[in-house]
Amino acid sequence: MSSTKHNLAAHNAPDSNAADTRPTLVVVGNGMVGHHLVEQLVERDQHRRYRIVVFGEERHLAYDRVHLSEYFSGRDAQSLALSTADYYAEHGIELKLHQAVTAIDRDARRVHTDTGYLDFDRLVLATGSFPFVPPIPGNDREGCLVYRTLDDLDAIRAAATTANTGVVVGGGLLGLEAANALRGLDLDTAVVEFAPRLMPMQVDEQGGELLKEKIEGLGVQVLTERATREIVPGEASRLRMVFQDDKVLETDLIVFSAGIRPRDELARECGLEIGERGGVVIDDRCLTSDPAILAVGEVALYNNSIFGLVAPGYQMAKAAADTLCGGDSTFTGADMSTKLKLMGVDVGAIGDAHANRHPGAKQYRYFDQIQQVYRKLVVSGDGKRLLGAMLVGDNSAYDSLMQYYANGLDLPADPASLIVPSSEPAPALGPDALPDSATICSCHNVTKGAISAAIDAGCEDLGAVKGTTKASTGCGGCAALLKNVFDHELAARGMEVDTSLCEHFAHTRQQLFDIVRVKGIKTFSELMTRHGTILDDGAPSLGCDICKPAVASILASCFNEPITDAAHIPLQDTNDTFMANMQKNGTFSVVPRIAGGEITPDKLIVLGQVGKKYGLYTKITGGQRIDLFGARLEDLPAIWEELIDAGFETGHAYGKSLRTVKSCVGSSWCRYGVQDSVGMALRLEHRYKGLRSPHKLKFAVSGCTRECAEAQSKDIGVIATEHGWNLYVCGNGGMRPRHAELFATDLDDQALIQAIDRLLMFYVRTADRLQRTSVWRENLEGGLDYLKAVVLDDSLGIGEELERQMQHVIDTYECEWAGALADPAKLKRFRSYVNDSRPDPDIIVTEERGQLRPA
Repeated sequence: MSSTKHNLAAHNAPDSNAADTRPTLVVVGNGMVGHHLVEQLVERDQHRRYRIVVFGEERHLAYDRVHLSEYFSGRDAQSLALSTADYYAEHGIELKLHQAVTAIDRDARRVHTDTGYLDFDRLVLATGSFPFVPPIPGNDREGCLVYRTLDDLDAIRAAATTANTGVVVGGGLLGLEAANALRGLDLDTAVVEFAPRLMPMQVDEQGGELLKEKIEGLGVQVLTERATREIVPGEASRLRMVFQDDKVLETDLIVFSAGIRPRDELARECGLEIGERGGVVIDDRCLTSDPAILAVGEVALYNNSIFGLVAPGYQMAKAAADTLCGGDSTFTGADMSTKLKLMGVDVGAIGDAHANRHPGAKQYRYFDQIQQVYRKLVVSGDGKRLLGAMLVGDNSAYDSLMQYYANGLDLPADPASLIVPSSEPAPALGPDALPDSATICSCHNVTKGAISAAIDAGCEDLGAVKGTTKASTGCGGCAALLKNVFDHELAARGMEVDTSLCEHFAHTRQQLFDIVRVKGIKTFSELMTRHGTILDDGAPSLGCDICKPAVASILASCFNEPITDAAHIPLQDTNDTFMANMQKNGTFSVVPRIAGGEITPDKLIVLGQVGKKYGLYTKITGGQRIDLFGARLEDLPAIWEELIDAGFETGHAYGKSLRTVKSCVGSSWCRYGVQDSVGMALRLEHRYKGLRSPHKLKFAVSGCTRECAEAQSKDIGVIATEHGWNLYVCGNGGMRPRHAELFATDLDDQALIQAIDRLLMFYVRTADRLQRTSVWRENLEGGLDYLKAVVLDDSLGIGEELERQMQHVIDTYECEWAGALADPAKLKRFRSYVNDSRPDPDIIVTEERGQLRPA
């Protein structure tokens, strides 16, 4: 490919660069996959070999379509962007946004645009797909829109300002995302699906029924088995959808999200091979029928399949980049297993979830209509291999099941144990059980073998492994598994696993806790001087964002001095510094303690008055508290002064400490209650409200086994029996939910308090930095039996010491906000600018549903 062609093109085309003698590589499309291809080329230094020109039809840089719906909840195009224009310029890549390629001349090796043409040597089609709009008469009326790009979302937002209702046509993944977006715009929302159930590709009839029930529980109407015959002007609303059975549905806005079709028109018009149902045919090197042209992403058809997920597109981009630089990586198809959260509802599908590709396969099903959880396993006829799985309502088992499926691991003797709740957790998959081919990071397709190879190549710390492999740099959901694999691989090589807290302390958190407690060290500077890093000038190090908050927590746990004292405040993060959680627009939340959810009418009135006076967004939380959002920094003292005068105190929502103790009404009101759950919840919350711990703590107390307070999903769960209390420990919700385990039964009040005192203080003393009780319990050598022996049987002989430490915390409790209000020096921190008392002018709010929220 000579420079002559470039010179000829330069004579006529403003898009060419005659001085550049490198072969020209044109990438058509700047979506997620097109951008990932560019990243792969840069990683391989191909931007030095090729002159790379990227055409993007949209006016925006490549952005994250996976989180597109967040555009309606505050994110903008810049925050969704996957890169910057500077990145392209830095690597000499010509980025032409808002410029569509209109034709490809294969004979002349030339692409045409509205502004000229450009000759190429190699071409990659990354044109993606477009939303399928069913051929319904009237589908082009005003108010009929699609859900695909940021511009589409701008159009939907604009239309929603004068609408009350909205309908999404399509009940698949994208359809439910669109429904969530309309719901977020405060529209009464309905979903119309042609198939008999929602998400027919991912869930079966039973799973679809549960999914429908959960979606309808969120206020979204679901209509399945509905084919729209025509769309006509409405009577009460703008539009009327007329179905095949003559039933009608009126709405102001219709969003089509009924699937995708490949954007293959350029390829079709220039004569490339196209699949029977669309898509550019590629081989395993992502080459089309023209060896100078490649295709990746949703426009590409491999083995008669279009892959509509990001991960397969990234794999194609990697293979295409390798092809362009003479490598031998190939794309051989992709697993379409998915883990989703739609409108807060978990949906997971692995492998042959419908059991229609493996004759003789056996199935296990678990269905809990009360908890709204459905799980299904599809296993081989001999019960040894997982062929597929389906999860609705709870994805906590997804990661383990995915490893069994992807790596062909032997299932437990009783496969049902993987999906059926039990007092004992399901068999765990440790790093040693995973083969080298096991995928640890699905975002970047990083295997255990790749991590092992990175360690062999000299990566001796976790940061280096992340930098080399990109593992855990995507969504971050694999962080814990990555750390376990990394530590296991180091140990397997006879290398010491560094458990130091950070570069400033060659100790673990547990070791530092013991040093602080035994030696009575009460300040960070003293601890650093005696046991940390000393700088060249002889001064102690100032520490970092890892060790400062960790030591702050240790000091608070041991001595319970106010975190707002001058010696401690430099160690705190923003939330602890201002004793409030910072929100995304720079304002703060105000969360007073409402122990056990019990509150008097007078206090409710005060909260309403404060919220109204300061323009605060008000919300009742799942933890039985009332959160007030949107407080300006300079208003926090005045707000808290009013609340404390009314008898409130800090709710520690900002701290790694006890947050809430949830309760039902118990025997005081409920005819099923067998103990006073409210009284016990109040007692526990007031007892432990000052305890600083490695991570946040949540409790619950239920007055009977009907479990209205959901105690079995908490760090400490207490359930009443006719003979006392059953104690459950080390559960949590969050990104990786864990069922709490039964620890002791029929305890009286005193024995219950003693067990919780000991367990919590043992956790505070021995847990790692930012480690939840659930993770601490899972990593505890000896497991639950060991923990029972230490706490209940006092096998280590430290029971009384643990109780004394807890009693010290209880006796020295002080409301941090009350202390701050009494100290003028502490109040000086509460201003937006050090040298100016004006409020922050960049805080802008808008009204929604009668309340203020960030604009």
